[in-house]
Amino acid sequence: MTWPSGSSRTVLTSLLLLLLYFACSEYVTVQASVHEYSGDRFVAKGGAFVVHGGSEGIYSSAPSHRNSTSLTDNGDSYIRFEKVKFRRGKELANFSSGLLHAIVFEVEDRETIGGSAYGGQRAVCCTADLAKLGVCSEGEIIHRPSTENPGWPKVFGVSFDLDEEVATLPSKSIEITKTGMYNVYFIHCDPKLKDLTVEGKSIWKNPAGYLPGRMAPLMNFYGFMSFAFVILGIFWFSQYARFWREVLPLQNCITIVIALGMFEMTLWYFEYAEFNETGIRPTGITMWAVTFGAVKRTVARLIMLMVSMGFGVVRPTLGGLTSKVIMLGATFFVASEVLELVENVGAISDLSGKARLFLVLPVAVLDAFFILWIFTSLSATLSKLQARRMVVKLDIYRKFTNALAVAVIVSVGWTCYELYFKSIDVYNEKWQNAWIIPAFWQVLSFSLLCVICSLWAPSQNSTRYTYSDDASEEFDRDDTTLTLIKPAPLPSNDFRTAPEARSVQDSNKLSNGDLEEDKTE
Repeated sequence: MTWPSGSSRTVLTSLLLLLLYFACSEYVTVQASVHEYSGDRFVAKGGAFVVHGGSEGIYSSAPSHRNSTSLTDNGDSYIRFEKVKFRRGKELANFSSGLLHAIVFEVEDRETIGGSAYGGQRAVCCTADLAKLGVCSEGEIIHRPSTENPGWPKVFGVSFDLDEEVATLPSKSIEITKTGMYNVYFIHCDPKLKDLTVEGKSIWKNPAGYLPGRMAPLMNFYGFMSFAFVILGIFWFSQYARFWREVLPLQNCITIVIALGMFEMTLWYFEYAEFNETGIRPTGITMWAVTFGAVKRTVARLIMLMVSMGFGVVRPTLGGLTSKVIMLGATFFVASEVLELVENVGAISDLSGKARLFLVLPVAVLDAFFILWIFTSLSATLSKLQARRMVVKLDIYRKFTNALAVAVIVSVGWTCYELYFKSIDVYNEKWQNAWIIPAFWQVLSFSLLCVICSLWAPSQNSTRYTYSDDASEEFDRDDTTLTLIKPAPLPSNDFRTAPEARSVQDSNKLSNGDLEEDKTE
């Protein structure tokens, strides 16, 4: 058996088309998050002292709720500042300070913040040269009204009074009436305010929840991925139950991968749903989702590697390679687990470029090693199968090799596109489409899993793919080419065909010649 029956192919094809439809659809329903500030210190940048308060894509309020007198949690989009406090040391409380600003702006208005004198280096705080030009007052933040968004950017603040150690920012809610990528910064220009920290939180809300805008489509995506895994599981487990007596160890491993995929997709869906309800990522669910995903990816790679080596097909064991395979799998699991934990547990904003590169690089190197080892092993296994004339196994391995080759080519192409996408989207202006990048990898791995399930689905002929040291396996052939022919009766000794008669005469001549040579000697 190389491919499943017509009904099985129909189920898998329908499943992939359904998944592709939902994956390519856009979902813009529930979004936003809560950003906590726990003693964050100001950092010197561009002549100013800055704390990044958050960056999120936010959809505009529902038309019926715009410009309302009070903002609610039903249909309104807003950024709300609650209990934001600036704290300075007691030894620095002997003077009154200038304003400590909170600035909210949409990414398209970034040029309205800061300025430069005579085309020099851009500064956020007003310098002496800019003050001479009369465009600002020295020591204040430079900003000007947006020509695209009237009333933006939003700038407000508070100052320290004499002997005051804590300055509290007035609670404020800012309605979002335009869809965009919004940024919050806390800024001051007073160099005497050393070791200043900020505490409190800002709440970012979209029309129907707290899930960040760039993550919102993923909640729906993981919901449909869970549904897709259920359909695949129904197909696989039905075959598994029908032919459980002929189930191979490889098929047991595939069952484990499908079960892990079901748990992973379901956990991610509930993680995003909880995040949407509370605005805070649930640590427990996130850790379980990350762990199930790391285990699934590790097991899947190990299965492909062992299959490529011909384990259970042309060799009964991995021999001395067992320890190396286990070591590679354990290393990949640790690297993948650490990357996903740092990226997802409690995280709202994206990792910085250097931090992400430091964690992604080991996983990428290990993946490349897996690919190299898999294709090297596949080449050797195909050569063995061809030399032994194992037609059925050779056919299924060729299809497996083609599927892997297509997956690798598509992966390389998508990686190039991902690098291009990030290079042209420095300010996250394309945040509404960013969800497609992680979703694609899930679709690709699921598609490859479907191909493997179709090739190695349990059937009544599953045992044909197992290893056997029987000599007859050297000449394994496809059962579909065999026909039952009634054997003809053996010919009598007197009846010979013309070729047989000639061969007998030749042999008689040779024997007579030998006798004559013996006589002469």
